[in-house]
Amino acid sequence: MAERRYEYAPASTLPGLLQRGRGLGALMAAEDPAAAADLVYGCIRWEWRWDRQVDDRHLYLARLVRDLDLPLGPIVEQLAAAEDTCMRAARVLELLALDGSTEARDALNAYVQDGEHRELVLESVESMRSMADAPAPTRRTWADPLPERDSASLLAMLADPDVPENAKATALRALSRRAPEPALIPLVPTLGAADGTCQLPMLGRAVDVLGEQAVPAAREWATSDRPWLAGLGLVVLAGHGDESDLPTVLNELERAWVAQEWCGPDTLARGLARFGPRAADAASLLRRFWLWTPHSYERSAYLEALGALGAAGMDEAYTESLRDCEANARLLAVRRAPDGPRVRERLAYLRDDPMEEPEVREAARVRLAGVTS
Repeated sequence: MAERRYEYAPASTLPGLLQRGRGLGALMAAEDPAAAADLVYGCIRWEWRWDRQVDDRHLYLARLVRDLDLPLGPIVEQLAAAEDTCMRAARVLELLALDGSTEARDALNAYVQDGEHRELVLESVESMRSMADAPAPTRRTWADPLPERDSASLLAMLADPDVPENAKATALRALSRRAPEPALIPLVPTLGAADGTCQLPMLGRAVDVLGEQAVPAAREWATSDRPWLAGLGLVVLAGHGDESDLPTVLNELERAWVAQEWCGPDTLARGLARFGPRAADAASLLRRFWLWTPHSYERSAYLEALGALGAAGMDEAYTESLRDCEANARLLAVRRAPDGPRVRERLAYLRDDPMEEPEVREAARVRLAGVTS
């Protein structure tokens, strides 16, 4: 079991900022490293990622340890803790070793000799080494899994109540790789899982291919008392609806804020971004999500939407995000932060940091080359 605390400190405090991986937390910690030390160690000791499958903290925390010149002893001690804590400490030490820390490298080498979780740590270390030496990954594309079947037969599979759910999911995957099939639209309400709690896998992608064609039906789906169908309808309206759908999308975003549903509003934010300044009424709400969400993976979507809406304070938001825990947020900030000595200094830092993601390093290099040429 992960050692995790769900009671996040307010986002206006240093503990809350560090727990969320916000750039402002790194800036505030630098003002008093000694006072921030225990908070940084605590963010390694305890699991603060909202979704540890996608949220990132390791690079953020490794940078704090390095830039604040914090002793590594308390992190090395965490290698002897439970598996989840051990692995968080190991990931931070791996990055510091990549940066050239002999102490971090020696601690990892010692641990993999006889540590309780040595095999997991060794696998993680070897994976990081291979990634450091490998070229940047290419975007994965999915092939049609049923090229021998025409779309009409796939739709017939979806309409047949006796076809197993996994077979229907494969049919939906195939349709998502093909030209739009409007005949899918009336079938959508029947394509929930048997327990009624969610949609079948790949349904969202197959519907997204339909684009604006699905909007009239999506307006009805959005009013459904089945959460999965209502959610799908809202996603379609956010991604493909017109200005008349803005109130519906805004109402859902407000509902998610009140309920503190941190997973999913990024999709609504991206939809609002399509409308630019016409969705300016959403700026305050989007800013609240950007400031407060513990689900850091979604933060870049709020940042991008705020920029598209022409919200006030974006220069400060982009500058802060140069220190964000999420690579997507840093990448956006590298491209949009206002020019100036401090921004150039940070861009050089990102360009030259061996711990940084290759895409961010390259973007920083290109940006600096452009402003100094």
